[in-house]
Amino acid sequence: MKTALYAGSFDPITYGHLDILKRGMEIFDKIIVAAVQNDSKQAMLSVQERIDLIKECTENMPGIEVCSYDGLTVDFAREKNAGFLLRGLRNSADFEYENQLAQNNTILAPEIQTVFLMSKPELSFITSSGVREILKHNGDISKLVPEQVAKFLSH
Repeated sequence: MKTALYAGSFDPITYGHLDILKRGMEIFDKIIVAAVQNDSKQAMLSVQERIDLIKECTENMPGIEVCSYDGLTVDFAREKNAGFLLRGLRNSADFEYENQLAQNNTILAPEIQTVFLMSKPELSFITSSGVREILKHNGDISKLVPEQVAKFLSH
């Protein structure tokens, strides 16, 4: 069974994240979506809220497991028997950042491979931070996030 770990802040989960997940399921038997507990970042949503929203958005996607973790991603991947890290790339800036992470992860865990999927062009502009900024100014996020997320964030 090919298992991938898709780790991120998912603060909040967007259509871009879901697209990477759907296409990742064409490659992997199981994808573990893990919301990172990063105390150094000021999250809009609690870890539990992020987990709940991810579960809601993926409930009709067999092969998806949702959880959270703290610590090194490769250590968590080993703990979950994930041989792959799934990462989405929107642009060349993402590539530079993600390539550096992938190289570090290869040094720490050479047995774990990083797989990059490019965002679809029509989704490549969507970022969680952009969603948060639009939301902060009472803008319409309905074209950027799933309905469940937009509804939750509007209350």
